[in-house]
Amino acid sequence: MSLFWTDPNAIRPYEAPPPGHVAGSKLEIALRAGQFAVTAEMNPPDSADPADVFEAAKPLADVAHAINATDASGANCHMSSIGICALLTRMGHGTVYQICCRDRNRIAIQGDVLGAAAMGVKNVLCLTGDDVGAGDQPGAKPVFDLDSLTLIRTIRTMRDDGVFLSGRKITKPPKLFIGAAENPCVDPVEWRPERLAKKVEAGAEFIQTNYIFDMPRFEAFMARVRDLGLDKRVFILPGVGPLASGKAARWMRSNVPGIHIPDAVIERMEKAANPGDEGRRICVELIQQIREVKGVAGVHVMAYRREHLVADILREAGVARETEGTNAQL
Repeated sequence: MSLFWTDPNAIRPYEAPPPGHVAGSKLEIALRAGQFAVTAEMNPPDSADPADVFEAAKPLADVAHAINATDASGANCHMSSIGICALLTRMGHGTVYQICCRDRNRIAIQGDVLGAAAMGVKNVLCLTGDDVGAGDQPGAKPVFDLDSLTLIRTIRTMRDDGVFLSGRKITKPPKLFIGAAENPCVDPVEWRPERLAKKVEAGAEFIQTNYIFDMPRFEAFMARVRDLGLDKRVFILPGVGPLASGKAARWMRSNVPGIHIPDAVIERMEKAANPGDEGRRICVELIQQIREVKGVAGVHVMAYRREHLVADILREAGVARETEGTNAQL
């Protein structure tokens, strides 16, 4: 029986991944084949209309191996990651399902993992989550039943051992490519590679980092990663994105956890005649530099409310030809 996943009425059958793969997603296949992979973050809508999801994903669909659907990032409520992933997967797009431990306990998380896998989602990113005090509903009650490390172990146990945390058997285990996040350029920088090692030991197979604006810090991080042999055990996709202005860069550095932007980058933005164009040029330069760092497997592009720039940035950086058209059919 043949079902084309571009048909919105089709239901993807449960199937085993290709040999040597744990899930067989477009992202995993590209990474294991040695391609320079691209993932991109989508701005989730404050809407219940599927058309708004498709419109938001449109600039990213043909240039990314997988689209990240954020899970209430910054502790602000938007359409759920699992909902966005279900819609985009059904239309044939690769997705990364994000799970924050902040909002759900282990019972809800394990159920959502099964549900996401049943809907064809094949990549998952495990996050602890920002504190609720950072968001627009600070009175919400945080959960944090698990943290990112125990969440990684939980999903690996479900997939590889075929059981829930209770030990009860799962009839058909979820086939998921497991990811985690890292902040290579934030103090204490000397401990970041060791933190990454713990996530790899827990079961992380790909890493998406926060924004990289400081290449010397990132190169030092990667040197230690290589010393530990982690570059042979996990696929690392450094985070990049276009800055809008010097003012925005200063605000991000002061208010967004995990962001380090050197003074030189901010000064360059502030002196630019057209800050938006300069921010795009900086992003292109960073991708080109990052690509030359040994042990890097791709990039993760975060262009909040500037998703329309992503395709041009990738083309200018010389990486778009490897990704265009990869989401046409799964």
